[in-house]
Amino acid sequence: MTTLVSQAAVVFLGFAGGIAVGTGVIALFIVLDMIPRLAQVTRSYNKVHWYEGAMISGSLLGTAADFWDWSVPGPWIGSGIVGLFNGIFIGMLAAALTEVLNVLPIFAKRLYMHKYMTQLLYAMVFGKVAGSLFEWFIYRQ
Repeated sequence: MTTLVSQAAVVFLGFAGGIAVGTGVIALFIVLDMIPRLAQVTRSYNKVHWYEGAMISGSLLGTAADFWDWSVPGPWIGSGIVGLFNGIFIGMLAAALTEVLNVLPIFAKRLYMHKYMTQLLYAMVFGKVAGSLFEWFIYRQ
């Protein structure tokens, strides 16, 4: 009886935690206006439902792959492609968050770097890429 109650509690807590995290992620996407902004930038307003479906399908597939430790054997280039898509997503999320909070204009104004805004942006991008490559190829070896 005790194991049944403990297993039911684990299932309930796992389900409740999943709903809480999923709700938080969706709230973040709504606050950041990520999907409408993506449709605006790409001029594909008629594909908004595809974007929404891709985000939901990707999160479900990612959750299933994490739960059941899925792995796909293949050449190393496959990992690079998946990493590229993950990087694009994280970059879009960071750009949306930055745009909403107006971090870069405030940062440039306080440091008197209005003229160097493009170079500041490139420095941030190349720094992120260099840090990621360092972690993947050197630190994790």
